[in-house]
Amino acid sequence: MAGKKREIQLQAVINNQSLWDEMMQNKGLTVIDVYQAWCGPCKAMQTLFRKLKNELNEDELLHFAVAEADSIVTLQPLRDKCEPVFLFSVNGTIVAKIQGANAPLVNQKIIALVNEERKIAAGEMVRPQYHEIAFVDSDSEDAGELNYESVDQIYTIVIIKPDAVAARKVQEIKEKIIKAGFVIEAEDKKPLTEEQVKHFYSQIVDQPDFEDFVSFMTRNLSYILVVSQAKAKQPSWDESEVNSETESKEPWDEQQEMAKPSRMKERKSLQQYLEIQQISQFCDVEENITNTKFIDVLIPDFKKIRGIKFEKILALLRPALANERTEDVLNKIQDEGFKILLQRQIVLSEEEAKTLCKEYENKDYFGNVIENMTSGPSLALVLVRENGLGHWKQLIGPSNVEEAKEYLPECLCAQFAIEGLPINQLYGSDSLEAAEREIQHFFPPQHTVALIKPHVTQEQREDIMKIIKETGFDITQMKETLLIEEEAEKIYFKIKRKAFYKDVLDVLAEGTSLVMILTKWNAVSDWRRLMGPTDPEEARLLSPDSIRAQFGKNILKNAVHGASNMEEAMETISRMFEDFVPENLEEN
Repeated sequence: MAGKKREIQLQAVINNQSLWDEMMQNKGLTVIDVYQAWCGPCKAMQTLFRKLKNELNEDELLHFAVAEADSIVTLQPLRDKCEPVFLFSVNGTIVAKIQGANAPLVNQKIIALVNEERKIAAGEMVRPQYHEIAFVDSDSEDAGELNYESVDQIYTIVIIKPDAVAARKVQEIKEKIIKAGFVIEAEDKKPLTEEQVKHFYSQIVDQPDFEDFVSFMTRNLSYILVVSQAKAKQPSWDESEVNSETESKEPWDEQQEMAKPSRMKERKSLQQYLEIQQISQFCDVEENITNTKFIDVLIPDFKKIRGIKFEKILALLRPALANERTEDVLNKIQDEGFKILLQRQIVLSEEEAKTLCKEYENKDYFGNVIENMTSGPSLALVLVRENGLGHWKQLIGPSNVEEAKEYLPECLCAQFAIEGLPINQLYGSDSLEAAEREIQHFFPPQHTVALIKPHVTQEQREDIMKIIKETGFDITQMKETLLIEEEAEKIYFKIKRKAFYKDVLDVLAEGTSLVMILTKWNAVSDWRRLMGPTDPEEARLLSPDSIRAQFGKNILKNAVHGASNMEEAMETISRMFEDFVPENLEEN
């Protein structure tokens, strides 16, 4: 309990507008850690703040506070940020803002402002005329008044059709939507149920071919997006894409722009944007949705998950740390809410080591760093978490040990420092783009084929697909089909001369099966491990969490099937999905 009291005494807790207004009456300097409700204040900085308060606050000029952006109207523009934000208030005026847990910069700013206040109090200098910091997004064109409207959020649902999913158009469409200034609040890739199709496409339910359409939508993968308009002013994408070399406006130009009738500045809808981009044929759009119950039919529990961004990153334990304290580090990672999707030991080449250690290339010890990085196996990890990128950066701390121990002794860099090695023994992706490249490099994807058998109910199918996604597989393609003998042979060609093959065909003839291409590093063996032993009774004994243990009835109706090896997987895929072209396949 004593530790908790110290934390409250260190930082005042500000969680509503009234407390914010009261705090702004403080005399001297107040350092405010602005945090998001779902992730909490920046714990890594509290040691530094406590140290500074002990060293600098003899005249009570220095105060610390934590402020929840979600609960304070003034902080509305700072909501949904991936990194912590630190504000510096001098006598009620916000004079500086620092994004990210940059301990040296925060330390320098606090010392400078406290010293300035002391000189003013002693009559050694005149108080400067501060320019108050405006709370707007850095990429927003509008630095003017904030909009505090309390109207319900308006959403748009986009369903990317199965043929576009199969043609790998999803990423292109998502990038264009984001570029246009819209925000993707939630997304999911799955086949729609009959209820969901009738719910979303109710306006065409009376058309003569609607039943065929329902069959098409329920037997193939769609991609669902829930989109909102960004809070900041949307860029004029319809003009900027025509003239990509946009020049900065003079003040007179901005006044002229403000003088235009509002209809000329009216924001275009997502449907209009997709049409201009010539991609509307791949999507069905429902706009102006304010009732989230409509969305919940397509994405259950939308209210709970909206705006939560699960981010995948690459993390790496350098050889010395991987050799000495792997278990301690993995426990710490999981305690911080990360899920470890993939892990492997790998000995880095000199070229790989230089790429990962580029920030040290001008240091005297760079040669020693590269020698250490190639001296033995590193442990590469794929981690996922809400705000994974920002949280990992905050968790591991600075890039060198000396700085970490001085400013952030609670970070992993300081906790897991190795004697004689000056750099952080943990690595993390610098950006989401870098993370995607690094994951592809260290965990090259592999395809396998998966089959869900006819006896599995619709509810059980959904449960199995949820398990598949949660274990890191991407369902790359899928189709529901009745496996008559000719089709079944494309999958079971290895056993067609076995005595029990006729029994297999009888089971498959009972109804439609779901055939999928699953993609993941080490996909073939991981899918076989997830399926479990062939006999469900044996699976329940040896692998009780496996799919066959949970959903299998007997050795024939054992819920799922998969390829035995890479060659069989690719042969089956080429037979069942003739138009599928593998990308970035693992070579080994």
